[in-house]
Amino acid sequence: MDNVLTTKQKALAINLNNKIYGTFAEIGAGQETVRHFFRSGGASGTIAKAMSAYDKDFSDSIYGREIDSRYVTESRLKRMLTYESDLIEERLNKDHQSDKLFFTYANTVATIDFAKTFKGHGWMGIRFRLHPQEAYSEIMIHVNFKQNDAQLQQETLGMMGVNLIYGSYFHNDAPRKIIHTLYDNIHLDQIEVDTVNFSGSRFMHIDNRLISFELVKKGMTNAVMFGSDGNNILPAQLLYKKNILAMRGSFRPVTKVNVDMLEKGYEAFLRRKNVSQSNLEVLCEITLKHLSGGGNDPKTMDSQMQMINERDFLDRADILCSLGNTVMISNFSEYYKLTEYFSKYTGENIGIIMGVGNLLEVLNEEYYIGLPGGILEAFGKLLSKNIEIFLYPLMGKDGKMRDSNSLEVNKSIQSLYDYFKTTQRIKDLKGVDPNILKIHSRKVLQMIDKNISGWEEQLPEGVPQFIKIKRMFGYKKPVIIKDITPTKD
Repeated sequence: MDNVLTTKQKALAINLNNKIYGTFAEIGAGQETVRHFFRSGGASGTIAKAMSAYDKDFSDSIYGREIDSRYVTESRLKRMLTYESDLIEERLNKDHQSDKLFFTYANTVATIDFAKTFKGHGWMGIRFRLHPQEAYSEIMIHVNFKQNDAQLQQETLGMMGVNLIYGSYFHNDAPRKIIHTLYDNIHLDQIEVDTVNFSGSRFMHIDNRLISFELVKKGMTNAVMFGSDGNNILPAQLLYKKNILAMRGSFRPVTKVNVDMLEKGYEAFLRRKNVSQSNLEVLCEITLKHLSGGGNDPKTMDSQMQMINERDFLDRADILCSLGNTVMISNFSEYYKLTEYFSKYTGENIGIIMGVGNLLEVLNEEYYIGLPGGILEAFGKLLSKNIEIFLYPLMGKDGKMRDSNSLEVNKSIQSLYDYFKTTQRIKDLKGVDPNILKIHSRKVLQMIDKNISGWEEQLPEGVPQFIKIKRMFGYKKPVIIKDITPTKD
């Protein structure tokens, strides 16, 4: 922290650069960013305009009315950035301002409510140039407030706004550094960043999924999501009041078993009351543990995070996205934390697809040593009234399928397990093809790496070709050795 510039130093560095010039537009409760630039000195050469369209009607008259009549949204921020950057171009004499690097900073924010039941959230972003003739680049960020005081939330947002503007001009060649320095002079306990999207001329080669991954890895948020198109999605926007069906896995690679689990779980979940295709979100979740290949020991977690191969992560994400799936990356080692997370956004049905092996792990009391209420507390959270586990069978060494009825659990939790079985919180998936239960992703991975034939038949259609073309998971193209035996004349 010794080398971190203060918020005032960053604002002053921007103000003293006579080429950086732009507009601040802050609506809702986000009125603090521009204040730092006014107070640091030299602002007259930087600030073209600072405005606060606090009244909704006045804001609508400037930026237009949103279709859903909401104001703290990504689309609202986009309108603000576009409108203000177009306006500065229109109003300024380009001959006199030919060397200026125009920018627009904007935010739209709702802070904590009076009853303190809603912590608040907001969107902030910047549209900027690094050369007078180049196209604009853009960074858009969603934040969730953690502090319990509106004034503190505003001050935190103001500092983060300064960090974003400074990073855009001084760290634009290193997008990860822009993300890391968002928290300069700010603690992780003050504010959460759960969605970031880079776009424009300076960021054409940035994979926003890696930016999302960085947010989880650095503890800025607990979970991120991106769609089948590879674009980051705001979790609250995707999950709000939806029925949620999730399946956790390493997906290294996706096998026919994974696809069958999703299909069978989807069919079973649709049979629940008030669940339909139109109000359902299906997620494939990968935890940091699955990405690192490590365990849950906090002493080794940091080193495990450093060992995560980003190419490997993108390989898995690419395959899942190619199959039309929405992907979630989280740091939830325990399943009950996953369902707690979903419950923040919806009161509707939640379904978790898991294999017998995963359920046995969940039923292990040692899994909850750090939880005050132990397995009782965990199961109370994991299997509340609107949550169900859809259990996929396991083929035993004896050739027989294991399901919820044939599991051997510890006597100390037998009654607990029987209760959840009786109340149908745990349901067996039916119609599973026993022939594919012999497929194991680790064996498939070894076959790919060692170039052992037959792995293609264990993966969904199209996936083997994807792996071969992109050389995923250590795939090496077989070398064809021509016959060089001399021929007789």
